[in-house]
Amino acid sequence: MKFLPTPLPDVILIEPQVFGDQRGFFMETWETRKFAEAGLILEFVQENHSHTRQGTLRGLHYQIRQPQGKLVRVVAGEVFDVVVDLRRSSVSFGKWLGTTLSNENRRQLWVPPGFAHGFYVTSNTAEFVYKCTDFYAPAHERTVAWNDPDIGIHWPLLAGEAPLLSDKDRVGLPLRDAETYP
Repeated sequence: MKFLPTPLPDVILIEPQVFGDQRGFFMETWETRKFAEAGLILEFVQENHSHTRQGTLRGLHYQIRQPQGKLVRVVAGEVFDVVVDLRRSSVSFGKWLGTTLSNENRRQLWVPPGFAHGFYVTSNTAEFVYKCTDFYAPAHERTVAWNDPDIGIHWPLLAGEAPLLSDKDRVGLPLRDAETYP
């Protein structure tokens, strides 16, 4: 596996080694020792899987208490995956990173606690899988507005159309009004 730094401190892009032949392919997506060697000593307590249709945007979500680190990947389709640093003490507070994750590139992204996370589906559908370092706690879940101009995320919206959003994502707060981390 290759562990590639990103412009946001602590966010890591992971490229697995893929072994393929006429039968198909094999790859490791998680191996405790390899991640530890890269400085990621993690314990996962939950894994989630979503199926989402094209044009849907999920996020930007985080938990203000019981913050979750997430190891995210796409097993079918393609998404534009985004993280926003919500740690006020960070030099990159309020900055965002976007990257394409797909079943073709097989990349994973490590999203540390202290970041909001979301994705936009660019393929017909996408199967999104992620491991979490803490349990889902709906009472502590928060949403930052996906289109906050102060963050300025450049979402690759199809035909420039507004994304499909859940009710909670429609009422996400601008960063200036959102609860953040120290």
